[in-house]
Amino acid sequence: MSDKVEERARPIRILLVDDHAVVRTGYSTLLQNAANLEVIAEADNGQAALREYIDRRPDVVIMDLSLPGIGGLEAIRRIIARDPDARILVFSMHEDTVFVEQALQAGARGYITKSSAPEVLVDAVRRIAQGDIFLDAEIAQRLAFQKTRGRNTPFESLSTREFEIFCLLAEGLNVNDISKRLSLSYKTVANYSTQIKNKLDVDTVAELARIAIRHGVVKV
Repeated sequence: MSDKVEERARPIRILLVDDHAVVRTGYSTLLQNAANLEVIAEADNGQAALREYIDRRPDVVIMDLSLPGIGGLEAIRRIIARDPDARILVFSMHEDTVFVEQALQAGARGYITKSSAPEVLVDAVRRIAQGDIFLDAEIAQRLAFQKTRGRNTPFESLSTREFEIFCLLAEGLNVNDISKRLSLSYKTVANYSTQIKNKLDVDTVAELARIAIRHGVVKV
């Protein structure tokens, strides 16, 4: 058997990252039942995802964004820092294009929402394993529309880490809460908070929250 045939026959090895055990079980069953897909590891937070990636070197990572600890965006950034060729598919409840743009900026190769049909997830995994980029059709259409209209968001100037901290501030967490959650020093988070406010040209956290609500980052 040739190397190419052997490569095609080898299952696509998947790391599944979601903080809800029931959700992981459901999607793991879906993926395992699809031909040529194998879930080799699971993680319930960003730090664990990074450890599992280093230990197991999966072909594709399926990453939720809403995770305890460092969060999905930062987990993507850290995995890509370790392995620029990592193939990461974001599978999230967040449908706003702001999150799509941030995920792609962090290094993800694809983005679909949890409202997608099951076969879309399977197709996305296979496409990304082949080296393609995959976006949910509706998301891709909205991104293209925004680009055509020349619509810019105020978050384009924020780094992945800044955007993550912006989201937490907008959700009502204070600097001390965020420093504990992200395992950063109080001073570091305070500095990030100041940088975010400067970049978004606001003075208070309340103003940050209003921006987040206006752009669909935080739901009310």
